[in-house]
Amino acid sequence: MTENIAATDAYARECVATVTASDADTASVLLDTTVFYPGGGGQPSDMGWLRTDDGSATWRVASARKSGDEVWHALGLEPGQALPAVGTSVTAEVDWERRHRLMRTHSALHVLCGVIWRDYGASVTGGNMEPLSGRMDFEFETMHGELVAEIERKVNVEVEADREIRVGFLPREQAFAIPDLIRTKINLLPPGIEVVRTVEIVGLDLQADGGTHVAHTAEIGRVRVAGYESKGRINKRIRIEVLDR
Repeated sequence: MTENIAATDAYARECVATVTASDADTASVLLDTTVFYPGGGGQPSDMGWLRTDDGSATWRVASARKSGDEVWHALGLEPGQALPAVGTSVTAEVDWERRHRLMRTHSALHVLCGVIWRDYGASVTGGNMEPLSGRMDFEFETMHGELVAEIERKVNVEVEADREIRVGFLPREQAFAIPDLIRTKINLLPPGIEVVRTVEIVGLDLQADGGTHVAHTAEIGRVRVAGYESKGRINKRIRIEVLDR
């Protein structure tokens, strides 16, 4: 089992960890503790580095993935570079600039989702993101420029309101008793999940979610709707960019 600090503290940039297993076929190592978000829910995994305590060796972390309760770290090895041996103590460090951009983007998408659910009652049918850009699909029958401009204005009002963003954990039974906690059209929570992680934008939105977020909406910056398109009769896509204030 890997203790994943990212689940409770998105601002943690590094931690001390021990290599507990390795896989030469995938150039991956398992750590007992990590600050790397392993990807999921449309958010890419973190990238970064592993460094030995004495600074004599550094490995680039190209991606991370979750397997059960474990987080495996895929390393971008240099020519002739070996994997760290099992038992090696390392400092795991995320690429903070990239992580923070993803945090801003993910929170911006939740604000978008909260506004659209509150004001238009449209469910989410899918989404994806990269640092400072993302897209979300909604159950809209029609969409037009005036509506999109209205949505953009409302989203930025909520961003500027500097609402607090809280992470919580609820027993599965209690979580599923909350109406609309699962905002996506399809429930993506595996049956074996006994504790549900929630992300709340206080006064606007509450969802089950596993990703990393900023602590207040003002930290997002500003949201611009970069485009919209139809992906089906009742499926419309909104693309956003996250800008500095």
